[in-house]
Amino acid sequence: MRPPSNLSEENAAVSAIHRLILIRHGETEWSKVGKHTGSSDIALTELGEQQAESLRAPLDELLLTDPLVLSSPRLRARHTAELAGLTITRTGEEFAEWDYGRYEGLTTPEIRETDPGWTVWNRGGPDGESPQQMSDRMDGVIADLVQYLRDRSVVVIGHGHFSRSLLARWIGAPVRFGAHFAMLPASLAVLGFDGETHQIQSLGITGYRSADYVDAGRPAHVRTVT
Repeated sequence: MRPPSNLSEENAAVSAIHRLILIRHGETEWSKVGKHTGSSDIALTELGEQQAESLRAPLDELLLTDPLVLSSPRLRARHTAELAGLTITRTGEEFAEWDYGRYEGLTTPEIRETDPGWTVWNRGGPDGESPQQMSDRMDGVIADLVQYLRDRSVVVIGHGHFSRSLLARWIGAPVRFGAHFAMLPASLAVLGFDGETHQIQSLGITGYRSADYVDAGRPAHVRTVT
């Protein structure tokens, strides 16, 4: 499957210096226990605020060019941007999290009690967004962002499944390939274009020691003593 945006020779001016930065918001009470959080406006935890503040250093190191800062309208994303030292240019529902429909606020084990084998990647959210609808939304986002990348860096502050879906579509993979990418709370990914190929240049960058972070989807790091 080809990348969704029309990057022909006339777009070759988009170089590695103009990058797309994806940021997932910091920890919330729901995210740390694995509750699917789409439209619900859940605030950052105290740790989530610290995670967001820690993004300042890696963002400074990226030396972004006149960044356009776009954000999900949800409080957790906007607060993350503020704490990271970013000034939001505009918000939009196109940057919101996957719409989980009836599965909003439920964990995967709870969902699988009545829907065995469910993942958002294979079935989406009932009465919410299907994988195809999410894929189409990401293609629209990418097509819009490419025009800005000709002249400046772009930063998008969003959510876990949103970012993973966009990563998949950026490289032209089916949206379900997002399952193979990880986005920790308050982590960032760097996406680029070398004039020919969409690239994921960096993934999983945090300003905190991520090996110590534990949530519902990440078991504690166990050190073996010999």
